[in-house]
Amino acid sequence: METSEVKRIIEAGIDGCETTVTADGSKYTAIVVSDEFEGKSMVAEQKMVYVLMNEHILSGAIHALTIKAYTKAEWLAHNG
Repeated sequence: METSEVKRIIEAGIDGCETTVTADGSKYTAIVVSDEFEGKSMVAEQKMVYVLMNEHILSGAIHALTIKAYTKAEWLAHNG
C-alpha cells in the first residue's frame, strides 16, 4: 500500500487534518495533525485513525501502524 493512499484515507476521514505518512516495508507511521483531536485522550485520537485504516490492517496490507496525533497547537508547540 502506498503512503499516499494511507494519507488520502486519513485526510478524507478526519476533517481538516494534515497527515504525513512514512513506511518501512509494511510498517507505517502516520503523523496526524487536526483540531478534531481537541479534548480527546491519546487512545481516542488513535482510535479515530485506526477505524479508518482497520480494513487495511486486517487484510495484511498494513502490518503495523504507529500513530502520532496532535492538535494544531500541540504540533506547533512540539515543532516550534
